Amino acid sequence: MDDVCLSRRDVLIASAASTTLVAAQAAEPDLAMPAAATTGRVTLEVNGQPQTLDVDTRTTLLDLLREHLQLTGTKKGCDHGQCGACTVLLDGRRINSCLVFAVMLPGAKVTTIEGLGTPQKMHPLQAAFVAHDGYQCGYCTPGQICSAVGMLDELKRGQPSHVTPDLAAKPLLSAGELRERMSGNICRCGAYSNIAEAITEASAKMQGGGA
Repeated sequence: MDDVCLSRRDVLIASAASTTLVAAQAAEPDLAMPAAATTGRVTLEVNGQPQTLDVDTRTTLLDLLREHLQLTGTKKGCDHGQCGACTVLLDGRRINSCLVFAVMLPGAKVTTIEGLGTPQKMHPLQAAFVAHDGYQCGYCTPGQICSAVGMLDELKRGQPSHVTPDLAAKPLLSAGELRERMSGNICRCGAYSNIAEAITEASAKMQGGGA
């Protein structure tokens, strides 16, 4: 048998690693082995259709939509709630679907980009994004549009933002308000000016009854 030659550094590293593992196991025995998966049942409405699914309790709404319902219009970007690509509407309000567990949403109503409109009958924001080239690669576009729908509803309800000058007055869709309210949706292609034009045009049509 060949002799095994270990340096002093190798021995110290191995000793430190084993000591750390033993200490962790003593303090938290459950950390030694991964927790067994637990399944939960959730019933919710997605794009107007009732859905009842048995899913791992760690399943996010994003993964439920994409992996279980094959609604792949909602995109997985950062998976940390930082890019906005996964934005959907939950009970009418925009959320990052990667940050909420599906089993936390019994009875919720979820609207994805597929539920806003169809190629034959597009939502005004979808039509405006096409008309103004509010996309390049298109990966962020579903989240941008869903976020814009929620943002315009916030304005309609009079919800102020960080740049609203008068908190007692109903905010208007100014350039500053639009930039602030849509800042959670990142477009890595940099199509922001076209996105702003599309949202502004769609907002005017929707207020004028063109929705």
